[in-house]
Amino acid sequence: MLLTTQNIDLKISKELRRKIDLACRFANAKYKLTNGYVSGIRETNIGFVTPHILEVNDNVFLIFNNSKYIYVNGYNKKILFNDLTKYIKNN
Repeated sequence: MLLTTQNIDLKISKELRRKIDLACRFANAKYKLTNGYVSGIRETNIGFVTPHILEVNDNVFLIFNNSKYIYVNGYNKKILFNDLTKYIKNN
């Protein structure tokens, strides 16, 4: 039996998009922002959330809506959202 997934895109709120844009502008950095999504495997109760992905320089930031933390290059390191500009400038 072949299991298929169903993805539902998560919208980035206008406020979150604005905060990311300001942080990157203040750090004088170009960025790429990709929407996250919720996936579920059909005919099961298995599901998972993929966060929004922000790519700046050689770093990948994982961002969840309404979270005060951002994960840097995976889930092992996290920073406060308020420190994003400083992190981009220093790394």
